[in-house]
Amino acid sequence: MKIRKVERNGIICAVIDSEDKVITDSQSALDLLMTAKYDAETKNIVINKKMIAEDFFILSTGLAGEILQKYINYGGRVAIYGDFSHYTSKPLKDFIYESNKGKDVFFVATEDEAIEKLSR
Repeated sequence: MKIRKVERNGIICAVIDSEDKVITDSQSALDLLMTAKYDAETKNIVINKKMIAEDFFILSTGLAGEILQKYINYGGRVAIYGDFSHYTSKPLKDFIYESNKGKDVFFVATEDEAIEKLSR
């Protein structure tokens, strides 16, 4: 895993690059947040959905809620990018819609959109 530091509008984002799953449970998500804080000096994380365990996107597992609650508790913000169109779960679609209306968690199509959301 590598972290690229990207600055836009005076705000730093940690863009995660990896071929492997980086977030598999709440502890790995918290470790990522702390690594970004120390390596890139930011709590703004941009990550491709391919780097997140699929259980995250099955809301009934509770993984998304657990991870996102930890991020918010620690002042972290995250923008997850990728293609979400193949998900048919109405609760997940509602969750994505509501998250995108907030200021801490975003689901977007591209890395550039993710950086833009966190740089406001």
